[in-house]
Amino acid sequence: MFKSFAAKAIVPPALAVTGFVIVCCLLLYSVIKTDMLNDTIRHETNLADTIIKSTRYAMLKDDREMLRNIIGNIGQQKGVEQVRIFNKKGVVAFSAHHAEVNTIVDKKAPGCIACHAGPVAATSMGRMEQARRFIDARGRSIIAITAPVYNEPECFAAPCHVHTAEQKVLGILDIGLSEEPLQRTLATLRMRMTVFCLMILALTVGGVSALLQRNVLMPIRELWEYVSRTRRGETGLKAPVYRDEIGELARSFQEMAAKLKSRDDDREGGSDPPADR
Repeated sequence: MFKSFAAKAIVPPALAVTGFVIVCCLLLYSVIKTDMLNDTIRHETNLADTIIKSTRYAMLKDDREMLRNIIGNIGQQKGVEQVRIFNKKGVVAFSAHHAEVNTIVDKKAPGCIACHAGPVAATSMGRMEQARRFIDARGRSIIAITAPVYNEPECFAAPCHVHTAEQKVLGILDIGLSEEPLQRTLATLRMRMTVFCLMILALTVGGVSALLQRNVLMPIRELWEYVSRTRRGETGLKAPVYRDEIGELARSFQEMAAKLKSRDDDREGGSDPPADR
């Protein structure tokens, strides 16, 4: 195939354009995926902050029934796979799943190891560091946020609490949302980018091929036919006319062919025997 000039002129640019478009689409998808994941984490972090602020009054009043209702109602929302509050000892005090209440959270779990990696537990984390992704027991992808409940002046100064001002963290809010909506959006994005990539390839490769065919391959084909016919001895042929290097090459070959023919004619005329008188 690559013995053909057309193949040599079209196939390498087509492969180069294909590779360039595929790499650009992969990079673009990676950037968009990262941005969407970060936006999801920021949204969930804001949701965790809202829950903490919503439960602050019940915590100050030590109204456990109100806290259970708040956590239960949040757990019933679509997409919320888990929501719970556990104290500094890791004992689950409130949970949307009642079976988890009074159980102890493993400090080596994905949501806890970030704070308990060192000998002393961390008391503050960045918003992105609070997030974790994992597969639950039912095989579903979960994005979870671990948000600390800080000991604010309203807490340690309240008459019904026994927390001291030195205690920085009172407990942890752990909320997990299903990653399924994000995965559906990413799947739709992949499909659309694939279609877009194929459209770009078809238009680009088709456009390049058409331009090469019109501006390069057809003039070369006509020049090749002119040279072949001239070499077979056909005379009186007119060279292809183009205002570029191919046209200049055709004119040069025509002039060279005319000079060679004139030289051959002169040689044939000089070798004829003289006529009898």
